[in-house]
Amino acid sequence: MKIYDRADRLSAVSYGIRGPVMQEAQKMMASGVEVLRLNIGNPAVYGFRAPKAVSDAFMNCVMDTQGYSDSKGLLAARESILRYCKKKNIPCASVDDIYTGNGVSELIITTMQALLNEGDEILVPCPNYPLWTSAVSMSGGKPVHYICDESSEWLPDIEDMRKKITPKTKGILVINPNNPTGALYPREILEKIADLAREHHLILFADEIYDRIVMDGHEHVALASLAPDLLTISYNGLSKSHLVCGFRSGWLCVCGNKAGAEGFLDGIKLLTSTRLCSNVPAQAIIPAAMDECIESTNDLIVPGGRLYEQREAVCNGLSKIPGVSVVKPKGALYVFPKVDMKRFGFETDEQFAFELLREKHILVTHGGGFNLPTADHFRIAYLPQAEILADACEKIGDFLGNRAK
Repeated sequence: MKIYDRADRLSAVSYGIRGPVMQEAQKMMASGVEVLRLNIGNPAVYGFRAPKAVSDAFMNCVMDTQGYSDSKGLLAARESILRYCKKKNIPCASVDDIYTGNGVSELIITTMQALLNEGDEILVPCPNYPLWTSAVSMSGGKPVHYICDESSEWLPDIEDMRKKITPKTKGILVINPNNPTGALYPREILEKIADLAREHHLILFADEIYDRIVMDGHEHVALASLAPDLLTISYNGLSKSHLVCGFRSGWLCVCGNKAGAEGFLDGIKLLTSTRLCSNVPAQAIIPAAMDECIESTNDLIVPGGRLYEQREAVCNGLSKIPGVSVVKPKGALYVFPKVDMKRFGFETDEQFAFELLREKHILVTHGGGFNLPTADHFRIAYLPQAEILADACEKIGDFLGNRAK
């Protein structure tokens, strides 16, 4: 019998969020076991719904969006994205510098494939959303992880980043607010990252999908706004801020100085053309979302708002558990606690996640799923109601308490 194996280029590709622990959970659910899913940032599962203007726009556009659009996207969508860029001081010059995508995920892979040759390096935060590490690897590149320091509220270690720049480095990725830590990077840190890119003639990649989910009165600063003299690829979309993950509505903006990057940018244009266009109904809702509902998330992220209170519930609950520590996130939808694994007899964070699932029927993602090498963290998406999260924390505390040495 002839054997067809997985392509060699996938050897460094993983996606722990939907990995073996989740597969175990799916088997349990298929057998009738109720599992609390805290592993993935999918607001619809917990009753979040898009603003009415967005859902109305979707319903109204269906008959008029049955054909292909321009490969970059609908003009009206790109015009509304450009207006948003101007509000954020993002130096995106025109609609011609904006590409819509089937979510940001597609555009991340597209840009890495357009840029990287075998062995080229991209500096990627550790921990990070795993698609980034996988996209670099799938494209023939090498993801080089720079440290984000938990003792400094998960901010990037600039000196570690500096040490890891080599002649093969093509760019620096910044995920802000960060997934999985929820860290929000202050202007001073972003300026230092821009200075490094300026010094070494590197491209900046700014994943800012959570820029509208920022709490406690903090401000999100767009990386591109601090580096108009550099080439920055800025990514954003509607999945989280407008609660429409399933619509797959994302975009990228080519910002700043394009000199010397003509070939790379031509590669982006080529690859986006080969897929014809992104989902056209999902493009058509962008003007309603960005022009009419730009503040729609605000009610959720202030005291009394659902996301704010859910964050408080999970952070308060986790902080009461001996052997668990947590840095309160300032943005995004996640908390990334640390567990004293030796104290509880776990060899790895994946073992912790498996046993928590089997004993308490709570599904979380282990820290290794975000390329964290220390095997002592896990991520919770705090999307269920506050009382559900408080109860989950009590169950986690009971689970660990029964194992304490």
